[in-house]
Amino acid sequence: MKVWALLIRIKKNDKLDGRPLEKALMEFLAQSGISGATVWTGVDGFGRRGKSTVHLEGLTVNMPMMIEVVDEKPKLEPLLTQIKKMVGDNGLVTLHEVDVV
Repeated sequence: MKVWALLIRIKKNDKLDGRPLEKALMEFLAQSGISGATVWTGVDGFGRRGKSTVHLEGLTVNMPMMIEVVDEKPKLEPLLTQIKKMVGDNGLVTLHEVDVV
């Protein structure tokens, strides 16, 4: 079956109106009727905003995060403008077709 995967890449310390960005995004996705979403925390990364980790005596701060959603394209497309507005320049939003087996 063909569906679409939405990937939102951000960092742990990213905020939206003083709240953690990943929490705001997950709340928005749930309220929008998305079937489900998963937040993945990375251990290392880099990108346009530089390195995504800081290691302090075994603790990792500002880790890369990815929110993954798999759903039908007609449910995802109307959300893209608001998601991009929420993420702004703090991350990367991608959408691609996937096969569910």
